[in-house]
Amino acid sequence: MSVPDTDKLFRQRQAHSPPRGSRHTPFGARSARGRRRRPRALSPHSGYHHQMEFAEFAAHAADIEAEPADLEVVALVTDLFADAGDDLSIVARFVQGRVFPAYSERKLDVGPSLCHEAIARAAGPNVDGDDVEARLAEAGDIGRVAESYDFGGQRGLGAFTSGGGRDSLTVREVFDELSELAAAEGAGSQDEKVATLFGLFSRCEADAEARYLARLVLSEMRIGVGEGTVRDAIAEAFDVPVEAVARALQVSNDYGLVAETARDDDEDGLAAIHLEVGRPVQAMLAQAGSVADALEAWETAAVETKFDGARVQLHHDPDGETSLYSRNMEDVTGALPEVVEFAEAHLDVPTILDGEVVAVDDDGSPLPFQEVLRRFRRKHDVERMREEVTVEFRAFDCLHAAGEDLLDAPLVERHDALADLLGGTGAVSDLLRSDDTANIEAFEADALEAGHEGVMLKDPESAYTPGKRGKQWLKRKPDVETLDLVVTGAEWGEGRRASLLGTFLLSARTEAGYETIGKVATGITDEQLAELTDLIEPHVVSEDGQTLDVEPAVVFEVGYEEIQRSPTYSSGYALRFPRFLAVRDDKEPESADSLERITRLADRQ
Repeated sequence: MSVPDTDKLFRQRQAHSPPRGSRHTPFGARSARGRRRRPRALSPHSGYHHQMEFAEFAAHAADIEAEPADLEVVALVTDLFADAGDDLSIVARFVQGRVFPAYSERKLDVGPSLCHEAIARAAGPNVDGDDVEARLAEAGDIGRVAESYDFGGQRGLGAFTSGGGRDSLTVREVFDELSELAAAEGAGSQDEKVATLFGLFSRCEADAEARYLARLVLSEMRIGVGEGTVRDAIAEAFDVPVEAVARALQVSNDYGLVAETARDDDEDGLAAIHLEVGRPVQAMLAQAGSVADALEAWETAAVETKFDGARVQLHHDPDGETSLYSRNMEDVTGALPEVVEFAEAHLDVPTILDGEVVAVDDDGSPLPFQEVLRRFRRKHDVERMREEVTVEFRAFDCLHAAGEDLLDAPLVERHDALADLLGGTGAVSDLLRSDDTANIEAFEADALEAGHEGVMLKDPESAYTPGKRGKQWLKRKPDVETLDLVVTGAEWGEGRRASLLGTFLLSARTEAGYETIGKVATGITDEQLAELTDLIEPHVVSEDGQTLDVEPAVVFEVGYEEIQRSPTYSSGYALRFPRFLAVRDDKEPESADSLERITRLADRQ
């Protein structure tokens, strides 16, 4: 049987389709009233496929950005998916500002300054990075800045740089170019990335193309499309239950895969997506709570030690590899060889476990969290650091064992499975089930006496819900707290520290963004300041004299004596005697402490 010429079919469709706005609307076109008519999702066997032009994607994105109503946004994203053709998996990520699946190790590693340089080059010889930054300071949005330039004069050279061949940029070409950009490393990689972006910007014809390309490169689509919107749009576009989509997303963490499966294989295909050893999923999250909260909600609480370590998801395939992932799904296998050795020695079935890596002394007693950070994500001198800091794995949950997914099993059953796998190794967390406050407090006292951080309180019947911060897991810490806060600004030092950042502006997470709560400049050595300067500088958005604005990217663990109400900072609070403790490079800004928690701590005082 001959294969249809899909390019020819697409050209025929274009040739015979009435213009937008006419009474007869073709697939995915606009009605005369300006609303996009939702088309029926096409069968994968219909012989009708096409590649989406990036300008078409940008036009959809502009419609979505202009729509204030959440339900209408879902409808517009539904239309986008129905129009995406062969590029559905890419579009399902692009619309969220993602190039690759959330679990993928591939990263663009493009900071604002590099993007600004590429835009300046594409804009012409009379534009430089300072001009781009000046416009950014006024517009507040790199997308609006990019579309303010005329890239047409550079288009010929840009097309040549990008490989050329097509006048119109396609979604697939943008993905392919960004994939090559992500693979660039070593000497000259920064220049290579600028050249790639220059080529892409030079080929942007419509203003909207430049706007959404710039935002995509910096993972800032800013069109009001989150994970829930995409989930609902997949369900609506391909007529499958939203619950089936949600479950497939939980176990795969791949919106592109789930969208294509929903379109091509319906609900049965979604049900066939399972956890896969070697493909990390989001960690289940906890929120702060008390013993009273736990017992009121569940009557009986499952109580575990809260380890002062780094969250790790362990994947073991006895016929393949063992891999370790951080709570942000970054591969940290190479930094923790003894954990790999432990898994290979004690696990003999395919397994996915949730737990923590803790640093221990010669007697096996836990060391402070800062010691773990000396090992976590380390790529060089691993063996030397292994001699200096010993780490061990502590498992507290079992997501998959011997071919069976356990996400929906109750917590106590998952713990039993964990004990079956690693019983007798000392790696399994103790689990107390109790409805007695005194018993729970005694368990906590023992945990603190042993050098641990405190206890976790969990619903014994709770399922494991990846990525969810619900009330099924509560974290209880001792009364002396620390805060994980986001760096959103900095100031250059003075005197011998003039070349280093010396003060850091800290912010707490809110639903709308971040609110400032104080500055930290104490507890930091010159050596640490040099490291922090190197860490923060790539995220600098703008600079005014000694003061820098910094994009939310780095999380500090900060100690303090007291939280005070204060009009000085936008949060309404200030930290008394804040001191730097560590960089929480195992946390993303979205996982930092919330203003709501700070309010609770202040009220508790």
